[in-house]
Amino acid sequence: MEMGKEIRRLRNDRGITQEALAAALNVTAQTVSKWECGNSIPDVQLLPEIAVFFGVSIDQLFAMSPEQQMERIENRIYDRGLFPEAEQRQLEQQLRAFAENPAHQGQAELLLTKLYNNQAEQYRLLAVEHGKIAVEKTGGDRDAVSELCNAWGSYIPDWNIRNHHALIAWLGDYCHRNPENRAALMWLLDNLIDDRRIAEAREWLEKFSALDHSFRSPMYRFLIAQAAGEQAEAEKQLQALEGMAETEWCCASTLGDIYTQRQEYDRAIDWYRKGQELQPAPKFTDSAMCIAHICEIRGDKAGAIAAYREQLRLMREDWGIVSGEERDAVERAIQKLQ
Repeated sequence: MEMGKEIRRLRNDRGITQEALAAALNVTAQTVSKWECGNSIPDVQLLPEIAVFFGVSIDQLFAMSPEQQMERIENRIYDRGLFPEAEQRQLEQQLRAFAENPAHQGQAELLLTKLYNNQAEQYRLLAVEHGKIAVEKTGGDRDAVSELCNAWGSYIPDWNIRNHHALIAWLGDYCHRNPENRAALMWLLDNLIDDRRIAEAREWLEKFSALDHSFRSPMYRFLIAQAAGEQAEAEKQLQALEGMAETEWCCASTLGDIYTQRQEYDRAIDWYRKGQELQPAPKFTDSAMCIAHICEIRGDKAGAIAAYREQLRLMREDWGIVSGEERDAVERAIQKLQ
């Protein structure tokens, strides 16, 4: 068995005998010998002790490759809510060890980012729940209301807090050095438009349009014209987008977003449904989520529940998700509406 071979390798690397390992784990030397020969495996309750003794992860005891271990970590991040502090430290230690290898550094750093973002999001949700209680119990204390709104991702009127200048500066530098990275260019455009830095956005859009010939170029022309108050140009680009939406599902979904922000909810729902219809399997759940939110805004509980159930169906049939925090969150949304 692979675990027995790994235990033997770790023991030999440490230069200790089977008897010494057995004494440390409070088992017999014969038991250790059976592990290493593949005649038995350690009891599951012993695995953490063995991992701590050798200073490795439990995954490593199963002789999983670094790629397999990182895939397992990513699945764990997506499958649950807040990690206990001890488990977070264990994952951090494991990923930082992988990051020391140049071949694995990029993926390990990406997973650390995902881990921290997951923890931040889960703490934010906790802050929302405690903040609601704080507002009620303090009689609407101004500080409590402010903290709740911050936790809930509220619009912030203060420009010095709301602006994205640091992110824009970093993305701009990155895009100068990597001018063909479409993803980074799109994030740069999004943030420039949100900060109403229209002239810079137009300059970067010219670079982006040279790379991308999809609906995204007219989409950004629409967003820039709308931010600049150029309504005639914005409507022209919107019509161009609608002409492209029959063949590009992302374009249809984008039109759903645009009409939602214009509070033209019926048209928005039609475009979201069109986007989901055009989308190849496995289909994302975003359109169903957007429709659910629109129905909640309108006070249409039945419509929202139906949309959330459609989201659950897609998760189950297209992605094989039948348990975990992602599914539980949708179930909680349905229960709240009921």
